Amino acid sequence: MSTALITGASSGIGEAIAKLFAANGYHLVLCGRSKERLEPIKKELASHVDVAAYYFDVRNRKEVASVMAEIVNKHTIDILVNNAGNAHGMTPIDEGSMDDWDAMIDGNVKGLLYVSKPIIAQMTARKSGQIINIGSIAGKEVYPKGNVYCASKHAVDAINNGMRLDLNPYGIRVSQISPGLVNTGFSSVRFKGDMQKADATYTGIEPLYANDIAEVALFMVSRPAHVNISDVIVLPTAQASATVINRIK
Repeated sequence: MSTALITGASSGIGEAIAKLFAANGYHLVLCGRSKERLEPIKKELASHVDVAAYYFDVRNRKEVASVMAEIVNKHTIDILVNNAGNAHGMTPIDEGSMDDWDAMIDGNVKGLLYVSKPIIAQMTARKSGQIINIGSIAGKEVYPKGNVYCASKHAVDAINNGMRLDLNPYGIRVSQISPGLVNTGFSSVRFKGDMQKADATYTGIEPLYANDIAEVALFMVSRPAHVNISDVIVLPTAQASATVINRIK
């Protein structure tokens, strides 16, 4: 059975993908910053499949390089799920924090590249593999106060398309999932722990849940080898676009 490496696997979409993949027999290499949160997931899933866990921050280039060298030496990665990412703040660009900008660009863009490069080298050498990049509706549209976060996710969209073009000669499948509103605790990070603002994001609608995205990822990896699902936008029924949301009052 194939082995999948999943970043940001300690919570949210990454955790849901890990659990659903394990339930379907995929071996796992789980990556995250928090050993405290990732270790119990590893132990839970290890009763079903082979599971390894590695702890690093995708924003730290040297740390990623060191750990990824160990990973590619020990594991053959058939599937890479680039899920790790973040959103910090939601303010007009003239009021934006440079620290927040750095965190989003370093995590969402540079971190994705840092992790992908050694895995791509392994995949191109054997001319097989699949990469799933977790994007966002923010990578398809720009909305007020989303500026740099939207820019980072537009970059993911461009990188995804570039990967698909450049890796085509090697038979590597490249896919992207671009969710709308997903209730994973994401907003609590974005609003820096202000739960009133975070909860308001989902008020009056039923949002997506992490497992909804995990099911799309499973569908992608379970297609026959000649099928590549290149890009999927997934929205809750109540959401028509990044800014058009039918909230029940």
